[in-house]
Amino acid sequence: MEFIVEKIGMSRTVGVPSIPVTLLRVVETKVCEINENGSALVSYAQGKKANKPIKGQQKKFALPEDFNRFTTLSKVANSEAGDLDLSSLGEAKEVQTSFNTKGRGFSGGIKRHGFAGGPKSHGSRFHRRTGSIGNAEWPGRVQPGQKMPGQYGNTRNSVKNEVISFDTEQNILVLKGSVSGSNGRFGRLKVIK
Repeated sequence: MEFIVEKIGMSRTVGVPSIPVTLLRVVETKVCEINENGSALVSYAQGKKANKPIKGQQKKFALPEDFNRFTTLSKVANSEAGDLDLSSLGEAKEVQTSFNTKGRGFSGGIKRHGFAGGPKSHGSRFHRRTGSIGNAEWPGRVQPGQKMPGQYGNTRNSVKNEVISFDTEQNILVLKGSVSGSNGRFGRLKVIK
């Protein structure tokens, strides 16, 4: 089963030994259509402005105005349209979460790839630069996949976590360990076992 979740933050359990945990809120989701292969078109609220195509979808599936995001989940417990069934989370022991990592913008080689850099002494003129990247006469070009400065972070990352508990009233899932991404970010959760 697959769900849409929002990362609340991290905490620790009370006890010996104390375990670091991540808190995820299962987002209220409405199933709009169920396909033949078991996947489903779902809608959820993300606080973004709705445009004309989204308003048309809301009218088609009789959704409230705040349900303005649409996506497809690969497997759901529902057999018909309506609120997403969360019963499988109560018995879950292990889940896989997929979030985008924190974006760090355009970064140099030292921060992005852990390059050593040059001497710190005066006059070296080679401190935090990338250095030589080319080859000799052959092939005479930069090879694909060369480690260079560029966009760092904001990439999809999946992690498997053990489930500590699930609060059915607040829809809050407590997972052992950490999950990628910043607090308030939306991601996906898949029940493994």
